[in-house]
Amino acid sequence: MFYISDDKKKLQFDKVMNLLGQTYWAQNRTEDQVKTSIEHSVCFGVYSKETDEQIAFSRVITDYSTTYYICDVIVDEKHRGNGIGKAMINAITTDERFSNVFGMLITRDAHGLYSQYGFEVDPEHYMKRSGK
Repeated sequence: MFYISDDKKKLQFDKVMNLLGQTYWAQNRTEDQVKTSIEHSVCFGVYSKETDEQIAFSRVITDYSTTYYICDVIVDEKHRGNGIGKAMINAITTDERFSNVFGMLITRDAHGLYSQYGFEVDPEHYMKRSGK
């Protein structure tokens, strides 16, 4: 079993770095980049009830008024297929802080997961600008 917390003090930084290292989008982030991103985001960690080990992570970037952006959603490979990703997205999308706020995210391969929570593909409005 597992539990979800948005208490940043509970985050296990080494585990977050390991989780992000498993992704195609964040595997090359530096420790400083990850620390700064955590400081400026609402972060959700998922933890094993038995061991208190962090087994998943996600971030929400928001102004709490008009927009929130879900990013860095990752479940440890050993724990995938147990509903943890769904539970994490449910926790975010039902959080009162985001209840009347426009939500968005970018995904290459998890459209099925996010569509269960009301997200829709909108290719006509998407633009991007890469950082340096």
